[in-house]
Parts: sequence; structure tokens; C-alpha cells
Amino acid sequence: MMAKMRPQLSSLFCALTVLGVVCLCNVAPAAAAYRLGVGRADCTGPPVEIGFMGYGEFSQRGQGIHLRQYARAFIFEDERRSRVVFVSADAGMMGHAVKRDVLNLLKARYGDAYRFENVVLSGSHSHSVPSGFLMSYLYDIASLGFVPQNFDALVEGITLAIVRAHESMREGRLYLSETTVHEANINRSPSAYENNPRWERDQYRDYTDKKLVQLRLVDAGGRLFGAINWFAVHPTSMNKTNRYVSSDNVGYASVLLELDRNGVRVPGRGEFVGAFASTNLGDASPNIMGPKCEKTGLPCDMLTSSCPAGAGACIASGPGKDMFESTKIIGTRLYDAASKLLIAEAGREVTGPIKFAHQFIDMTEQQVSYVNPTTGEQETAHGCYPAMGYSFGAGTTDGPGAFDFRQATLTDSSFWNTARDILAEPTPEDKRCQAPKPILIASGRAKFSYEVQPKIVPTQILLVGDFALAAVPAEFTTMSGRRLRAAVRESSLEAARKDITVVVAGLSNMYTSYVATPEEYAIQRYEGASTLYGPHTLTIYLQQFRKLMRSIALGEQVAAGPMPPFEDDKQITLSTGVVFDGHPFGWYFGDCKVQPRETPYRRGDTVRVMFIAGNPRNNLMHERTYFTVERLRPEFEETNSVDAHQQGGGGGGRDVWEVVATDANWETKFKWHRRSTLFAYSDIELEWEVPEQVDPGTYRIQHFGYWRYILGGIFPYNGTTRNFTVE
Repeated sequence: MMAKMRPQLSSLFCALTVLGVVCLCNVAPAAAAYRLGVGRADCTGPPVEIGFMGYGEFSQRGQGIHLRQYARAFIFEDERRSRVVFVSADAGMMGHAVKRDVLNLLKARYGDAYRFENVVLSGSHSHSVPSGFLMSYLYDIASLGFVPQNFDALVEGITLAIVRAHESMREGRLYLSETTVHEANINRSPSAYENNPRWERDQYRDYTDKKLVQLRLVDAGGRLFGAINWFAVHPTSMNKTNRYVSSDNVGYASVLLELDRNGVRVPGRGEFVGAFASTNLGDASPNIMGPKCEKTGLPCDMLTSSCPAGAGACIASGPGKDMFESTKIIGTRLYDAASKLLIAEAGREVTGPIKFAHQFIDMTEQQVSYVNPTTGEQETAHGCYPAMGYSFGAGTTDGPGAFDFRQATLTDSSFWNTARDILAEPTPEDKRCQAPKPILIASGRAKFSYEVQPKIVPTQILLVGDFALAAVPAEFTTMSGRRLRAAVRESSLEAARKDITVVVAGLSNMYTSYVATPEEYAIQRYEGASTLYGPHTLTIYLQQFRKLMRSIALGEQVAAGPMPPFEDDKQITLSTGVVFDGHPFGWYFGDCKVQPRETPYRRGDTVRVMFIAGNPRNNLMHERTYFTVERLRPEFEETNSVDAHQQGGGGGGRDVWEVVATDANWETKFKWHRRSTLFAYSDIELEWEVPEQVDPGTYRIQHFGYWRYILGGIFPYNGTTRNFTVE
């Protein structure tokens, strides 16, 4: 009966107008075009005592969890058995060594099915997740060097997600759709954007990309089981004062979408996998109320993002009253847009063979031809040795830097040059090549034990039918992404007379900071100052991606290129591990130190409890949780929940407790407190904000952890609060 009704339902949806969505109308069932697989796995890093990646703030070290990190994998295979993989992970970005080790683990299981050429790993770019996994000195400095535990968490989580996707492969079809999302991003460097040619800017209505692009996976029976959404926004709603591990706005959007489609209460569960992946987000900020002077609330200087003396730092925020509310609002807007596309079954079907191309290139050896805007003559340029400009030190309006640095700085100073030269002194050629950037960090010349920033980078295109994914190892600005999409599309039209849809997959396979247009580079805002390989960095990428697309269109092979150096054995680690855990006299691990109140809680109230705890780094609790909120299910109430479990009660009865929330839920938080460094005492404080849709009844909270014995060994423990009531 339902099969007969599908055409009528499709026609009904086409009568709807939802955000300007174009509907897929009267689609009759047909043979599946692809074999598809989806998988999700926990990849949460050490939640305490490790610096976060993104803001470069040494004091921003984890103290707990608000939202767990997940890796979401999607596999696509055509009838010729040509296969590609895309993974979006809740990580600051992706590292080459992470991808290399993931592929090594997959090779041991599946042979040569998964390789550098056909696998893309993309980081969501949350700034509230642990760092120390990139194996580049400058990028790991906030975590005091390499953090093996975090590296392993990402490698193992991403691998497990791909394995689950592999094992779940089935016949299916792909549909591509898009919609517009307003009030979810602004351009944080408008003065740089406005330096792009007027004729080019006139082609676009907005200073940032407002389109959300969605790739929908449907099985042969017409059942939706996966979706990838790309939208250009920085996951910086959680600001640099945050100490909770969080996947930020795009991570929350993923959680909402998966909870909705899977019909579950706890994130990370259910068959449907929905990702919100990064794209050309380089200058796209979620803090849509714009930058204001911290102490006066007045607008900042637009060019330099500075404030008058005594007015404080220039900081952007909004749309909420605090960072948690802002994260929720932006995440919800993305979820709403993506969900409406799914409900409307919008878009067009993606068909055609699957192809791919990948090549490592040394950016310092690349040469390009370009037209000099001043003379109008054709000239040749090459990539520069990596270097960061003075405006890098200024930070952004999402997270201002330190000292007296300002954005749009075009001159250097003898003081900072002296400090710079202690690490590495740029050559005259470096200064000429990077001009007009004044060099603050000559990272390409540093004589350190391992790379400060990469020189060899991966470039890659996945082509699924007429949909192309251009995987870039950096943060492309709005206009840089637009030019890249146009270049790849034009190359396909020229070489194969085939029109394609192109999406930029940002922060993929490796991290090399930003890519601004040459015109934006000239202004030297933060994004331009962080464009590593000089003013023609984007020009090099455009040339390279045209080459890759042409090779795909003509069926030509490209050389693998020079492999990035293996530097695992050179890594420096200054963050110490857990030595041992202790507990106060008269207490033991898992004892509840602060109990729930005896009077009933109501919707909107926050339940706070505290336990004697071990260090959370003793076990990252992947696929598990540090605590559960549980409801006592009345005997007459039926449930299909896999989170229901029994516990013996007084008088020989059997109490059935159902898990309604874990440390992965939005409404929960845990915060770890070190009470004594000498005796290694610590507490874990757990919060549950009672949601509006909660069922009344009897509840409890359980805490799970591990403690480390001073003479060796790690041992599990758990504790339970007394029961409390929610009305």
C-alpha cells in the first residue's frame, strides 16, 4: 500500500514551498544506482587537562564535556566497484598522520580497498576539542606538543566509523539538493572581501555563501539512511573562554538531525547518520551580531578590528545571550534547513560513474602564470616558504589575539622581528615572495626537530556521478571557495563537456591554515596573514585542481607526488599523563558527594550532583559515557529502548531503569575539578537541565569512571545518586 502511495506523496510534497526548495516530483521506483554505506563512531579526545585547538589560547584547557565528538563516514560505490569514502569528524581539522594511520588499519582489514586517492577525511573545525594530533610544531603548541591519546582517539574513531560504513553497504540512490540559510553566518573580514574585483562581487548577493548543500542517501526501498550537509560557518559559537569539549554549532546540528531521524533520546545511536561538514568557511563567522568593543559595546574599526584605548578587545558574538545559547540557535537553524530538505525529498538524483584523483604537491616548488593587475601583463610566480604575518598575532573577531597586534598590518617592527629571528630568520627572498605580508613567523625556515608547518600538501577530487567534492587542506575564504568551485566546474566542461555541481570540502586530509584570494591577501587581515605560501597560494590551488579535474575527465593518471615526511619519532610531548588518583579519607571513588535535592524538580531546573572521581583521562569511555540520567519506568509502561536495564529492588522486585540522557546530550554537562595536586584528589560535577519534553517520574544519575593505582593498574568504579523526582 505504501509503495503505491509514494508518487502521490511526492506530488503532495511538491505543492509545498519550503525555503525555496526545488522538489523531486513523481519519482517512480527504479533500480539502485550505487552501493552506499554509513557509519558513526565516538572519537572524543581527552576531555581534561589538554589544550583546545583553534584559538591558540594556552589557558583554554579542557575541564569536561558538553557534547561528545563523533566521526561520520559515508561510502559510495558504483557498478564498476569504483569506491570513494568521505568522513566528517568533530575535530578542529585533519592531520596527514591521522589519515595515514587510518588507512594502515583499514589495509590490514580490507587490503587496498581504501587508499590516499579515494578517501577524504574532513574536520568540522570546532574550536572546543582537544589538540595535539597534527604533528606540526605551530599547530600543536597549544597542547604543549603531541598528545598520543588524542591522536589515537581520532584514528580509532574514524577507522571504526569507516568499518561500520563498509559493513552496512547496501544498494541505494543519491539525491542532491540545496536551500538558503539566512542569519547563520556573516563575513568577519568584510574589508578584505571588498578588495575583490567589483565585477566579481556583483555576481553574488552576499558576503558569505548562504547555501546549504545536502547529499541524501536512500536505500533501494526508498528509506533514508544518511545525509551530508555542507554550510560555510565557523564552529566558533563557543568562544575562547569555554572549557567544555564541544562539537559546537555544526556538531549540535548533527545531533539534532540524528536524534530526530532515529527517534532516539541519546546521541550516537541509531542507523541514520547525518553530518554537517566544513566547506569554504575561512571568513564566515556564526557570531552574527558582529564585532563590538568589549567594554563600550561600540563598533570596532572595520579594517583593523581594533578599539580605542580602554575600550577592550574587539569581539563578535550572538545571536544568543551567551555562547551556549548562540551555539544552540545557529545549530538549530542549520538543522531546521537540512530537516526540511529531507522531509520534502528535495533535489535531483545524482547518477554516473565514480572517479577520483589525488596528488601531493610541494607548494614551495609550484609555479603559476597570472595577470599582473597593475601592468596587465602575464607574469610567473611560485609558492613561498611557509610564513605567518603580523596580523596572525591579532587573531580574529571570533577570538582576538594577544599583545598589541592589529589586523591589516602591513609593516613590521624591530622588536617583534628580533623575537621572530630567534626561532627562524626569513631570507630576503622570503620577504619578497610573501610581500606585502610582514613576516611574524618564518615557519618554513625554522630549524626545529620536525616541521613547524607543512610544505607538501594533499590535493584531491572525488567525483560521484555529476557531483564533485574538492578536498582542500586549509580554510578557504568565501571568494576563494567560489573561485575554486568555478575552476573545477569549468575544467569539467572544457575537458568532457560535462556540467557538474562542486562542493569544497574544507580542512581535509591535512591542515595548512588559510587560503585567501590575492586581493584579500593584499589587505592582510587575519586570513591573508595566515595564507602560508604567499599571495599566489590560491592561484596555485586553482591550477592544481583544474589539472586534477581534467585528469578525471580524460581518464588520465596523475603522479602520486612527494609523500609528506614521516616525523612520528621526532614529536615532542610536554603534557604529562595521569600518575595516580587518590581519594579523601572516609570516601571512595564513586561516592556521591553532593546529592540531588529532596524536593521535586520541574522543567527548566538544573540537577547538580558531584562524585569522588578518578581522572577522566584514565578511560575516554568511547561508545560509552561518564554518566547516565535514568528514569524508573513504571511496570505498566512499555518501551523498545535499548537503554532500559533492570536492577533488583527491595522485596525481590525488579526495577527497570531507562537511560534518558548521557554526557553526549545537549542538556547535560560534566565538569572535572582537581581538589589536590599532591594527593591527586578530584571530583566530577554533573549537570542535567531538565528538558521541556521530559516525562514526570523518579530519576537517578549514575557516574562511571576509572581510577589509577599508584603502583600500577587502572580500575573501574561507579556511583549512583539517591532517587529524585521530576514533576
